[in-house]
Parts: sequence; C-alpha cells; structure tokens
Amino acid sequence: MSPPPHRVAVLALDGAIPFELGIPGRIFGAARGPADEPLYEVLTCTPDGGPVRTAADFAIAVDHDASALAGADTIVIPPFTGAYDGADLARALAGVRPGTRIMSICTGSFVLAAAGLLDGRPATTHWGETDRFRKMFPRVRLDPDVLFVDDGDLLTSAGAAAGVDLCLHVVRRDHGSEVANHAARRCVVPPWRDGGQAQYIERPVPEPHDAGTAPVRAWALERLDLPLSLSDLAERAGMSVRTLSRRFREEVGMSPGRWLTRQRIDRARHLLETSDLPVDQIARLAGFGTAVSLRQHLHAALGVSPIAYRRTFHPRRQGDERLSRA
Repeated sequence: MSPPPHRVAVLALDGAIPFELGIPGRIFGAARGPADEPLYEVLTCTPDGGPVRTAADFAIAVDHDASALAGADTIVIPPFTGAYDGADLARALAGVRPGTRIMSICTGSFVLAAAGLLDGRPATTHWGETDRFRKMFPRVRLDPDVLFVDDGDLLTSAGAAAGVDLCLHVVRRDHGSEVANHAARRCVVPPWRDGGQAQYIERPVPEPHDAGTAPVRAWALERLDLPLSLSDLAERAGMSVRTLSRRFREEVGMSPGRWLTRQRIDRARHLLETSDLPVDQIARLAGFGTAVSLRQHLHAALGVSPIAYRRTFHPRRQGDERLSRA
C-alpha cells in the first residue's frame, strides 16, 4: 500500500504574486509515482482563511486557514507586495510541527527572517532586495548570488523562476532525479539548474549568428564516459581556453569544469536509479573512472554514497527495503 502523499501547505499573503504562488502546486502536482499516483498534496491557505488580494488585478479565495500549516510536511511562503503583521504570522507559524520543512520563494524569505527562523543560517532572496534584507536582518548569512539555498529544513530561493528550480530540487531530494525530470517535462521547464548558479547571467542569450557553447555542451554530453579536458572542449568549440571559460560563465553561470562535473553526477544518479549496473561500471560510464572517485563526488554533491543513493531511489531496491521491514 502506497504511503499518503507528502502534504505541502502554501501560505498566501496579501499582495501575493500569482506566478510564484502557483509554482508549488504546478511542480509538486506534476510529481508522480511509478503507478502515476500523486506524490504530493498541495493546499493553499491564508492566515485567516479569507480571500487575499494579489499583486495583479484579482483576488483569490482559498479553502484553508493557517491551521493547515500544523498538518503540513512542507510549508512554502511565496512572495507578496502587501504589508504583513509580524504578530499574526508568528501565531500562524507557532503551530508548525518541529522538523517541518519550510521554503520561501523570492521575497518570502523576509517572512522567515522576520520570524527569526533564518538567524545564523544561510539564505538567499531576490537580488534586487539584498541591500534592504541585509539592513533588516543582519544576523542572516545572506548569499545574494545564488538561485537557491538548501539548509536542510529551511530552503530559500531567489526571484520568480528560481522558485521552479527550488521546487524541482526538493522533488529530486525526496524522490530522485528520474521523478524530478518527469515533473519538469510535464511542466515544460528545464529539469536542473544548480542552486549555486548565479542569479543574474550577464549574457544569457548568444549574440545573433553566434552559436556560443551550446554545440560543445551537446557534444560533451554524448561523451561523458571519456576523460574530457578543458583543452578538448576549447578545441571542439574552436575557441581559446580563456574564451570558452568566459562564454560558459556568461551562458550557464559556471565554469566548464563545474558544468562537466554536474553532468557526470546527473548521469551517475540516473544510472543508479534506473539500472542494476555495478557501481564501478556506472563510475566509468559517467566519466569518473573509479568507484572511489564517484563516491567522493556524489558525497560532496549530495552527502550520500552511491549505494545509499541507489537504496533510496531505485524502485526495486525501495520495494526490497519495504519487504525487509514487513
């Protein structure tokens, strides 16, 4: 018998921004299990259960008040433009169970910071609000240059589309990359942008008649099992190493080496989830060469070993675990 869906409560505040408000329902609602069962139940609530105005030209009515937060496994605070009563929000959050995962999208981080939840912890917010955030909440370890920050039970994201990245990251953390990739395809969005990627990429679209690094990235993805060097990529792209490195940072927000490692990790995760290949072979196919190297990179990225990752996210291994506990 399948466990009940993970319950997500989205708190809509006065002046809610409709796009970000709808992200959790869209992404978590697209995450499905092996029998196409929903993996998440998403509830939207307001502090008193009444309607709230949005930042657009309409209001929204909800079916739940803040008591929905007490039964949630995950809480999401989207951004808003209205004023908020700190005392009311403190009362709303007071009923949250210990260990509940709490996420903010964009300036929703101001609510978490005002409640004291981010004191001494890393977080991010929309780059345009960083100066104001720092002045208001100097005890928060703000990183204004990343798409999202995962600090275990507290997660914060930058503006707008970074909320999509954060929700997909959570699906991936909960259920593995295969489920997250399917959810991304259902929503027609990129399946992965690294949380450490810069919020603002100086030139996200190549100049006309300039193919940029896209062709060499596609070429590298077909050869991840090979020991590709920065010089190999530069030669294939017809650029100097210096120009290639600059173009990569402009177009994908990271260095070629970091991008290549990210793709190798994603390949290894996919194989661990979907195949019964030995870890040594997966390490070779992903380009890490040895199981030791794969173990080091996977642990650095996710904090787990290949065996532990497979045990968590491989469907058959999950079934074996359930049977062994029965």
